[in-house]
Amino acid sequence: MAAKVLITDDTAFMRMTLKNVIEKNGYEVVGEAGDGEDAITKYRELRPDLVTMDITMPKMDGISAIKEIRKINPDAKIIVCSAMGQKPMVIEALNAGAKDFLVKPFDAERVIEALRKAAV
Repeated sequence: MAAKVLITDDTAFMRMTLKNVIEKNGYEVVGEAGDGEDAITKYRELRPDLVTMDITMPKMDGISAIKEIRKINPDAKIIVCSAMGQKPMVIEALNAGAKDFLVKPFDAERVIEALRKAAV
């Protein structure tokens, strides 16, 4: 059975790009969120196996959303996908509970590698 993925990014183009990569590799995209608040709501509804999370978004940033999702499910598997590759952001995201960190623009193989590692 394919792992279910929730994609969170405030840019429709980035969600579409991620969705194409993820679905081509046998994963099922069960939902998309445009900000952190939406991601939390959809996480509760859809109970995905994996979540991709942007950091800089309107309403609620990705790090706050990671913390909230991990309150719902401490074992949530979240991979941060962000253009901000600065070391402090990476460390903050990982400390908040992210399993991995992808820097945009990302390599499709690296995305799938991160999903596979996080799904274990």
